[in-house]
Amino acid sequence: MDVSSSVVQLNTSDGKMEAYVAQPKDGGSYPGVVVIQEAFGVNDHMKKVTDRIAAEGYVAIAPDIYHREAERIIPFSDMAKAIATLQRVQDPKAMEDVGAAIAHVKAQSNVKAGSLGVIGFCMGGRLTYLTAAHHAKDIKCAVPYYGGGIPMGNPSPLSRTGEIKCPMYLFFGAKDQLIPLAHVDQIKTELTAKKVAFQAEIYPEAGHGFFCDERGSYHGTSAQDAWEKTKAFFAQHLK
Repeated sequence: MDVSSSVVQLNTSDGKMEAYVAQPKDGGSYPGVVVIQEAFGVNDHMKKVTDRIAAEGYVAIAPDIYHREAERIIPFSDMAKAIATLQRVQDPKAMEDVGAAIAHVKAQSNVKAGSLGVIGFCMGGRLTYLTAAHHAKDIKCAVPYYGGGIPMGNPSPLSRTGEIKCPMYLFFGAKDQLIPLAHVDQIKTELTAKKVAFQAEIYPEAGHGFFCDERGSYHGTSAQDAWEKTKAFFAQHLK
């Protein structure tokens, strides 16, 4: 599908937040998807991912979780700065930002009521897990890609697993240097204990950031497989 894109300004308690919106050009009614950024910001890569989702027949929105920061786009080469910036993100503020994006999408005339998913990568993978709990009444399915630190924070996203009402598909790389497999096991154990419907894919050859084709960590076969599974999962639960 051909898509059009725009940048909208959303209100938060800390002022205006930009959000990148991509949607099919054709008229009609589409499900919505919130796309939550990596630690590097809503950069060209995140916009391309948002466009790709829209091209599958969704109204996709990527809120700028870094709107409180002076520097909102961080180069892939500056991992230290990316980590320092993501560590300043406060979960309650991020959930307010995601809530503003959800409200915007729900208000659009071309978005199907009650058909909203969330996907996120890296930092955004963790926030996707948290969104599934915090915004449970709105979210119909959630796809966290290599969400680091899900068992971390006070309260941690993991501790809120019991609030999750939607199915989840989680993607990890076995060679992820930032997410120990012990964390992955913890997450799977907790999702099972709380009876959340979920699938988890752990790619043996993939490391952190394997989906981003602009980074050295890109792992093409894993990324392609994850994308096909993501498309099928969204179609199953949102269309």
